[in-house]
Amino acid sequence: MSNNDIRFNKAIIFINGLIPAILLAWDAYHQKLGANPQEFAIHTTGSCTIIFLLLTLSITPLRKITSWHTLTRYRRMLGLLAFFYISLHFLSYVWFTKFFNLSKILEDILKRQFIFIGLIAFLILLTLAITSSNKMVKRLGGQRWRKIHWYVYPAMVLGITHYWMSVKLDTSRPMIFMTIAVVLLAYRYFSARPEKAGLFKQSPR
Repeated sequence: MSNNDIRFNKAIIFINGLIPAILLAWDAYHQKLGANPQEFAIHTTGSCTIIFLLLTLSITPLRKITSWHTLTRYRRMLGLLAFFYISLHFLSYVWFTKFFNLSKILEDILKRQFIFIGLIAFLILLTLAITSSNKMVKRLGGQRWRKIHWYVYPAMVLGITHYWMSVKLDTSRPMIFMTIAVVLLAYRYFSARPEKAGLFKQSPR
């Protein structure tokens, strides 16, 4: 596959990755988010975060199963989309529920365990996004960079746990997410050739 093909595929992934955010903004503008629009926005952006995290971490197993090595070229894009949606998720929370009131946000973090867990997941993904560029890989060194990006796995588990704890009634969706996460973690653990692949890792050109 040529570099032009890869760039085209990345553009397709990027455009499709933004569709949930565009639809959410469209429905918000037309007041079609249901009886509780704030909660809908928070849950939607949170779900999108986990979906893109799971897609990102599916790259290595799919590459090994299919021998389609160019899949790794799309991992960084998927990871950055996960960070984009967790940023929207965090913004929705501090805006719609706390109106940027720092004291109320801190009180919520200290009193509600699932908020604290979600914050830790956000800070991990923020660190991974900041260190995702090729320039940061060179600055940190490959070994240190891989150690940092290993934390995508705790971030994934924390994110799903945060979602599970926040759901009041129907836990079917977080249960599905956790099942997929366990399968991915098991595959990584039992893989014959385990790799220390970071969330935003991209194979060298």
